[in-house]
Amino acid sequence: MLGDGIDTIIPPIPDTTVGDWLLLDRTAPTRSTVLNRSSVFERRAPGHDRKLQLIASNVDTVFIVSSCNKDFNIARLERYIALAFEADVTPVILLTKADLCVDPAPQLAAARAISDRVLVEALDALRDDIVARLSPWCATGQTIAFLGSSGVGKSTLVNALMKKGVAETAGIREDDSKGRHTTTRRQLHFTSDGCAVLDTPGMRELQLTDVGTGISELFDDLVTLAGQCRFRDCQHESEPGCAIRQALDEGALDMSRMMRWRKLAAEERFNSATLAERKAHDRSRHKMHRSIQQKEKW
Repeated sequence: MLGDGIDTIIPPIPDTTVGDWLLLDRTAPTRSTVLNRSSVFERRAPGHDRKLQLIASNVDTVFIVSSCNKDFNIARLERYIALAFEADVTPVILLTKADLCVDPAPQLAAARAISDRVLVEALDALRDDIVARLSPWCATGQTIAFLGSSGVGKSTLVNALMKKGVAETAGIREDDSKGRHTTTRRQLHFTSDGCAVLDTPGMRELQLTDVGTGISELFDDLVTLAGQCRFRDCQHESEPGCAIRQALDEGALDMSRMMRWRKLAAEERFNSATLAERKAHDRSRHKMHRSIQQKEKW
């Protein structure tokens, strides 16, 4: 826990995450009050565990970092952007390691085509003045976060902003351009100008849940088109009067983008339903446990 005159370690508090603001109770730190969040990033926990995992909170701007090598992936960028839109956080795409790509122009064009609400910056962390390039989002009192895969340069960017080595860095494997984990836990730093900087480990898996609004905002043109279909429950396959299929046939809509939209929407619906089922099951178990405890008292 960091704060004005505070630099202490307290036991874990349930349902808190990096970026949370706490009203510290010095006499009983674990009873400290978590203040209301302005934003929160969360995902379905990796693996088979049907739980919600908090990533960060109270973020104003999220820098979605991707390198210009084999790590570049439009579908992954869209996932992060949907997450940011749902949290009502400003997303900015940072394309790093342009020197490893013969021509970064195609990646820049593809990233900029994702949404006209998302700015895209190409950076060379070893040559560019990172502080100057990112300063519009790093004012006093702002909180920024870096999200992306391992090895894309998040820690290098954090160190540049902090003007010192607060985060470990490492290279990438030459055979597949995959990164190695250098940040193994989420960390909060403060710049000399009073901007809070969140550094996060690379996420190999980003399962979306409860981000229906974010997905709709990301693919707002497709949502509008779908509203023009003859049938409200149109599956956009072979139904007559399907506006989506018509746009595909006329070349006005890219098939791969439409497929990514359908995949994300289906995944979000499944994960949201699964988590709701898990919560209902947990509530039922809790009620049964309390009932047993009360009977034992008698």
